Amino acid sequence: MSLGAMQDWSMRVAHVIDHAAREAPDREIVTHWADGSETRTDWAGIHRDARKMAQALQALGLKKGDKVASLAMNHARHLVSWFGVAGMGGVLHTCNPRLFEDQLEYIVNHAEDRVMIYDAAFQPIIDKMRDKWPGVEHYICFDPPEEFDGVGFEDWIGEQDGDFEWLAVDERDPCMICYTSGTTGHPKGVQYEHRSTMLHAIAGLQPAAFNFSASSVMLPVVPMFHAASWGLPYAGAMAGIKFVFSAVNDPAVLDDLMKREGVTDSAGVPTVWLAHFHYADAKGIELPKLRAATIGGSAAPRFMIERLMKNGTRVQHAWGMTETSPIGTVGGPTADWDDLTFEQQVDKTMKQGRPIFGVELRTVDLDDPTKVLPRDGTSSGALHIRGPWVLKRYFKTDEDAIDAEGWFNTGDVAILHPDGTMQITDRTKDVIKSGGEWISSVELENAAVGHPAVAEAAAIGMYHPKWDERPVLFVVRKEGAECSAEEVVNFLSDKVAKWWLPDAVEFVDDIPHTATGKISKKDLRDRFGDYKLADA
Repeated sequence: MSLGAMQDWSMRVAHVIDHAAREAPDREIVTHWADGSETRTDWAGIHRDARKMAQALQALGLKKGDKVASLAMNHARHLVSWFGVAGMGGVLHTCNPRLFEDQLEYIVNHAEDRVMIYDAAFQPIIDKMRDKWPGVEHYICFDPPEEFDGVGFEDWIGEQDGDFEWLAVDERDPCMICYTSGTTGHPKGVQYEHRSTMLHAIAGLQPAAFNFSASSVMLPVVPMFHAASWGLPYAGAMAGIKFVFSAVNDPAVLDDLMKREGVTDSAGVPTVWLAHFHYADAKGIELPKLRAATIGGSAAPRFMIERLMKNGTRVQHAWGMTETSPIGTVGGPTADWDDLTFEQQVDKTMKQGRPIFGVELRTVDLDDPTKVLPRDGTSSGALHIRGPWVLKRYFKTDEDAIDAEGWFNTGDVAILHPDGTMQITDRTKDVIKSGGEWISSVELENAAVGHPAVAEAAAIGMYHPKWDERPVLFVVRKEGAECSAEEVVNFLSDKVAKWWLPDAVEFVDDIPHTATGKISKKDLRDRFGDYKLADA
């Protein structure tokens, strides 16, 4: 007999929704739909509908391990599917509707999805792709219009009584699969386990991360179809928070919801906040008074961080990727925070934060990957990560994506500071090497968008016979604004090293983006493949 042992409690996602329904049954879940209507439910309702959905999936003949795809925005019914699919032993595959058609064709077939549940707004995609998805047996619409001859979600689960016992899956079984955006080659599948998802969500509750409590009201702008919505639905359920979802990302809608529903926290990419700034300025209104704004996906420019902080909002830079579930680091006050000036606080907030417990980071030399770099705040190298919610192997591959010590090469270039703060400086494929020295394209871009006439900027390295590469800055002007190349360079002159200054500034109508909203340097290089510097 074992003395002093603890109970054997399998770490399954079903425990999360059971807890939310038991401890915070009446906490609201609000949805603003694409047609402008709003619905309200609560954690007890999500729990009930998830059980009905699990029954409905079994009635379709689905079994443990089967994949259920969603093509949907943020709303309560999508949230139901996160728990209903996992509860019957299935794997939810959240599809990014912004992917190209050939990518959508590939990921649904590669995942072997048997059911597709989608928003009515994506009916044109469904109609176009049906013949290309031979393995999908059932199509169900989350929000069917009045004139609809298919299967609607509410009617579908409404046929069940909800008397369902969650399937006792192993904690190492998969519960969700997300695909990378596929900037090179086909997108790659990343399967999240019940165990890794639970650990990731628990870590996300830390004060140094999302800092959720029962009083939190979260409006996540980061989509539920991308990297598990940064784990927010799971962490939010654990804390029993109020969720406010919007199926549209119109800044007027978001502003109204934030103010009317008492939103305390939000999370999204920098372009979301830029759009909100422009809306508020055009209307002459104040920004919502949030406790915390989490910004990820790409680095936020300084003026954005300053404006939010001056509005009384704790700004949290976050870094991660699909392969890390996705939280790797989150920014927040450090031990010396109260001793820093406002400018110093902004300086620190511009970095990507510190690893939460469960994550380990290191950087290695870009030219010699066997050399681990010091955490000195100046050495820049390839960023590696390991931990219990970090990818080991991509879906349907035999080869590990990590080295013998468990380190995963993120593809990012970063600096680690003595206090644990991590600072992304570039992607390994985007960093510019000029005369044997490295130039950060990200820092150049962030400095450039501080110019009052610059809406967006992207820097890439162009061939130079003497220096190997020199930076060229591509700039989109703000509507109605004017500036010259010389003015942009002069603006940058006291913000970056002199030898970092771009050899040319080219004004363009637009800058290409990936399906997840990041600047696509690959497409930019392809677009300007014939470009030559004046002295090259």
